[in-house]
Amino acid sequence: MKALIVDDEARVRKAVRLLVDWDAHQIAEILEAGNGNEAIGLIRKEKPALVIMDMMMESGNGIELMSWVNEFAGNTKFIVVSGHNDFDFVRQTVRHGGIDYILKPIEPEMINNAVAKAVAAWRSEEEERSHRQRQSIRLNEIRPIYGEKLLSALIDDPINAESSLRRLWDDGVIPHTATVSRLILVQTDPGNNPLIKRFGGDSELLYYAIVNICNEFLHLQSKGIAFRYWGGPPEIAMILWDVREPVAELINRINEGIYMTLQFRMHFGISSVGALPGGLPAERTEAAEALLRRNLLRHEDYCHYSSSEPADTGSEPPVIFADVQEEWRMAVISGNPEVLSAAARHWTQELSRRGVVTPEMLNSWKADALLFRSRLVREALGGQADSALAELERADALNPAPLPSGYSFSLFAWRDWSFAVLQRLSQELTARAVKERNPMTEIVKYIEQNYPSDLSLQEVAGKFYVSREYISRKFKQEYGINFSDYIGSVRIEKAKLLLQNPNLKLSQISEMVGFHDVKYFSKVFKKQVGLSPKDYRAQITPDYSFF
Repeated sequence: MKALIVDDEARVRKAVRLLVDWDAHQIAEILEAGNGNEAIGLIRKEKPALVIMDMMMESGNGIELMSWVNEFAGNTKFIVVSGHNDFDFVRQTVRHGGIDYILKPIEPEMINNAVAKAVAAWRSEEEERSHRQRQSIRLNEIRPIYGEKLLSALIDDPINAESSLRRLWDDGVIPHTATVSRLILVQTDPGNNPLIKRFGGDSELLYYAIVNICNEFLHLQSKGIAFRYWGGPPEIAMILWDVREPVAELINRINEGIYMTLQFRMHFGISSVGALPGGLPAERTEAAEALLRRNLLRHEDYCHYSSSEPADTGSEPPVIFADVQEEWRMAVISGNPEVLSAAARHWTQELSRRGVVTPEMLNSWKADALLFRSRLVREALGGQADSALAELERADALNPAPLPSGYSFSLFAWRDWSFAVLQRLSQELTARAVKERNPMTEIVKYIEQNYPSDLSLQEVAGKFYVSREYISRKFKQEYGINFSDYIGSVRIEKAKLLLQNPNLKLSQISEMVGFHDVKYFSKVFKKQVGLSPKDYRAQITPDYSFF
């Protein structure tokens, strides 16, 4: 809220600044003027809610300023501060709607009370004005709904279409002479945030503006009517009953009008000509298909025709998900970010190379990709799949795919979305697999299979993507010994079995179980078993003599 202090004495303006508790009244900006003429200029430019003025000034006195404010800035509240106890001045203040008349010298309590009354009055009136404006907007929105419902019924309610048409004739919406029609759908994009932000986030207000722009061109020569179509998702439809003019020329003019107002151009799906009203349901289907099959790589094409008037679809068959499904599967299994990125990039390169991308293709691709994800999760996780899929779907809501039918199209946006889907899927599968699997079971199994090798703590930790500290701690907890002692015990147990074979020498057994020094092998064996390898063999095979 702004306030303006008007007085030809700077010291008085300064005193008012100091005496009023502006923060308490929520007044953020204080302006100053030295006379009435200067004040008028500031009021025109800044539109302050409150003016505190002197009655007697050399240039443009207070009575003249009050009269001007009352006539041209009626929303502004004013308080008169004067050194003259003159009844006529007071009467003039009251007559022009002044809040208070305060005599100099100014008392803080009196000026703050007057400012509080002025601010309260301004806010009350502002709230009332806003309420009336909202009511007016609602009434203006309700009036067209009746006509829009009837126009939508021509498309959606074939049984009552004739009666709806008669009511539209009676209301003068459609001329009695109209017997044929062409239906056009205007592409809407609820994801176009920059455009919707200009309308305060109200997409319905945006549609209302587009309908009005279209009707400026259609009503001019009674060619047709644009309206908000109520039969499905948000759509703007146009019914043309004058089909003699080339439709592309009309749409180009409308699109230029939209661009001049909104700095955006729209896409239009155009049907063939049919009977009115019987042909409208089929015409609406044609127009919707035209938008779904438009080539998104041809950015400058805004007129899109039905399947009876096909656009160039390219010489190669379109890319389908089956072409890359195995590549995606291997990328997810690898978990390698570079492989995942390459898989996401490959299909967008194919789309660009083949020269045709339609919203219909992208919708199909997205559905197939999510079905692939669901199948892969169920294959990998079985009974745990539902919770994993729920987690992935929550991530989808936070990172939605680009709209296939948006105003603008970017292969890079779809590539990034595909990469994000693959990466989240790979991370989820890996995290679940690690959680479900006991790494120590796998590590022990690995040691059992590779005990003859020179196994190190560092090597095993790297193999299983865990830390050395983790392995050391878990061996102590689960087996009561450290990692190296566990490997030694496995080797000695294997050596016991081999010692039962009388044809194997100690040196051979030592090598076979991972000891490259037979003396060290004998030392470790005796420490663990309490006997030397030779004595142990003699004990378990008393019938043999060994040299």
